[in-house]
Amino acid sequence: MRIHYLQHVPFEGLGSIAAWAAGKRCPVAGTRLFAGDPLPDPAAADLLVVLGGPMGVGDEARHPWLRAEKCLLADALARGTRVLGICLGAQLLAEAAGARVYRNKETEIGWWPVDFNDEARRSPLFRGAPARLEVFHWHGDTFDLPAGAVPIASSAACRNQGFLLDGRAVALQFHLETTRESAEALIRNCADELVNAPWIQPADAMLADEERFTRINERMAALLDGLEAASG
Repeated sequence: MRIHYLQHVPFEGLGSIAAWAAGKRCPVAGTRLFAGDPLPDPAAADLLVVLGGPMGVGDEARHPWLRAEKCLLADALARGTRVLGICLGAQLLAEAAGARVYRNKETEIGWWPVDFNDEARRSPLFRGAPARLEVFHWHGDTFDLPAGAVPIASSAACRNQGFLLDGRAVALQFHLETTRESAEALIRNCADELVNAPWIQPADAMLADEERFTRINERMAALLDGLEAASG
């Protein structure tokens, strides 16, 4: 499976997805939008991974490449390409599918549980997922569900934590790919967001338990296995 990722900032990378791809010997290429790299040919990837970033989907004046990226995602959805959108990537995928993206009532940063939807858990992509899982968050925005989407999960602070479209496009508001190293990079680069608020954890709490990273990375591997098995 050929993987191509869209990267919005230097400090938010593939995380555990890189190790999974290496283990499967999947070719991986990337577009560093922040560096001005050109967008890929939509036919050049079997799986398009859209990563996170601190900007919002509407920040086109500051980041003009967002317009072209949204067009690419809309084209990928129309083609039936497998797409995985994470955090900002999920919000971009929602907008490309015609849904509204907006500010959530709460900013959610750190380890908070999500409850997986029963219908999503019956899909091949989330088979074996627990009813509840503590996952890593770093977001202040949210989205409505696109028409025809299956909700994946919800949390106490954010109703829509992800969706499935046609069993091939996956949007995750939360992070399953985060490793300790990538969490440390987020903390270094976005420390100004770690304010005193109900759903924001301090940095030391986010890094206190290595097993948390292992659990979410295992769930990401299972999701990638499902995407790999999906028909091309």
